[in-house]
Amino acid sequence: MNASSALLARRGLLLLTAGALGASLLGALSGCAPLVAGAAVGGAVLVATDRRTTATQLEDQTIEMKASHRLREQLGERARINVTSYNRRVLLTGEVASEADRQTALRVVRGVENVLGLIDELAVMGSPSLTARSADALVTARVKAALVDAKDLSANAFKVTTERGTVYLMGLVTPREADRATEIARSISGVQRVVRVFEFITEADLARMQAARPSAADHSPGR
Repeated sequence: MNASSALLARRGLLLLTAGALGASLLGALSGCAPLVAGAAVGGAVLVATDRRTTATQLEDQTIEMKASHRLREQLGERARINVTSYNRRVLLTGEVASEADRQTALRVVRGVENVLGLIDELAVMGSPSLTARSADALVTARVKAALVDAKDLSANAFKVTTERGTVYLMGLVTPREADRATEIARSISGVQRVVRVFEFITEADLARMQAARPSAADHSPGR
């Protein structure tokens, strides 16, 4: 496999994580599948290398789904709110029509089960254009790709969200990793500001996590 093929494979596996985890969650909620049954081997390995426990990953997915649904019920078309949960800490980004709507959004999300913390980055303003939202999506993709390319980071340790040119970085990382990821994000075209929403661990904590991490063989068929 040449260098270009290897890079594409790594990026493909990174993108597979969310899909595999989401499929597992939907199956678990409907009672139609075991927790991780049916997930692709590559996706299962990446879920395992996430620094959150599998249970916490599923809780984060459930928090995002429940919060988004309840916000739509309460605010309808008056708001465009993105809910991002990592380790049960919820980041709210987007726009609301009024300060009253912002307070409603905060109350709704605080009431979702298992939410441990809330980071409010909502703006009281009109929603950006489709062009602006597309630009944000492109920035997010560029930052994620750059994290994958970084040989000294585990890209799967980070969650990236972009709103109006501001990149939000979440993750369970060491100060060294946080600084490196911030440096990378700031170097990406289109990034106006970087906001760090990290939880910090020590290098010793990281070494213990890596030592306890299951190998790819543990997730091969028949295991």
